Amino acid sequence: MGTATALAEKKSKRTTAKGVTSKALASKSSAGKAASAKAAKPKTVRLPGHIYDYPKYYDLIFGSDCQAELDFLQDCFACFADRKVKKLFEPACGTGRLMVRFAKLGYQISGNDLNEKAIDFCNRRLEKYGFPTSAFVADMCNFQLKKPVDAAFNTINSFRHLEKPEMAKDHMRVMADAVAPGGLYVLGLHLTPSTEPQVVEETWTAARGNLKIRSKMWLVDRTPAQRLETYRMKYEVTKPAGREVLEDQFNFLTYNVKQVTDLIASEPRWEIASVFDFAYDIQAPIVLNDQTEDVVFVLRRVGS
Repeated sequence: MGTATALAEKKSKRTTAKGVTSKALASKSSAGKAASAKAAKPKTVRLPGHIYDYPKYYDLIFGSDCQAELDFLQDCFACFADRKVKKLFEPACGTGRLMVRFAKLGYQISGNDLNEKAIDFCNRRLEKYGFPTSAFVADMCNFQLKKPVDAAFNTINSFRHLEKPEMAKDHMRVMADAVAPGGLYVLGLHLTPSTEPQVVEETWTAARGNLKIRSKMWLVDRTPAQRLETYRMKYEVTKPAGREVLEDQFNFLTYNVKQVTDLIASEPRWEIASVFDFAYDIQAPIVLNDQTEDVVFVLRRVGS
C-alpha cells in the first residue's frame, strides 16, 4: 500500500521535471490515490462455524430491541400468574439478552443453552454487572433445576429447534418440572397457516458503535412428511478492521394450530391462560384459528 503511493509520487515528480502541465499532473496524482485506496480496501473474511458460535454478533442482531418483550413478560406475570414472580428461567437462553435485563430489575434469573460460547458470553455479562453466573450448558429437553422457578420464557422461536415431536414433548415435561404450581411458561413461536405460505425471507440490520451487521434469513426447503423447514442465515459484518461474512443452516420443526395445542395438552400440568401475537400487547389477546401465524402462549402450571 505504501509502495504504490511512493511509486506514484516518484513518477509524478519525474514527469513534472519534463514540463508536463499541472492538469496532467493532477490527473496522474488522482490515479495514484485511487490505486492506493483500492489497495487499502480491507478483505472480506468468511467465518467458520455456526451463528451461535459468535455470541457478540448474535446478541447485537437479536438483542438490540428487547424492551417490548421485557414489558410484555412482566405484564403476563402480573395478569396470569397465581403466585408472586421472583425467580425466572430461560431455556435456550443464548447470550442472555433478556436475562441480564431482568436481573437489573431485581429478578433472580437463570438459563441454559447447548452452546458453550453463548453460555460463557452470558455469564461474563452477568458477572460484569455483579450478578451470579447462573447460565449453564444443557439440552432444553433434558435438564433439571435444583428448585422450581416462578416463571419461564422462550419467546423467539428457539423452541422450534427441537426437530422431533418427541423432543418437544420432553421439553414440555421438563418445563412443567421446572416451574412451580401457579407459575407461567411464556412460549413464542411461528405457526404454519392452513393456506400455503410464501417463501420466507427476512432481512434486518443492527448497529452498535462501529459494529454493523446486516442479517438475512431465508427458507431453502420444506419436508412436510417430517414437518421440517430448512433455513439459511447470513451475517454481513462491517467494522473498522474489515468485513466478515458468516453463513449457517438449520432446521425448524413446523406446527399448525392443532399440532401445537395437542402438544400442550400432552402435558396435563399446563393450561393455556391466554394467547397473544408478536405485537406483545397485553390488552389484545387473540383467538387461534387456521390462519394464525405468530403466536405467544401464556401457559400456567396447574396441579401439585
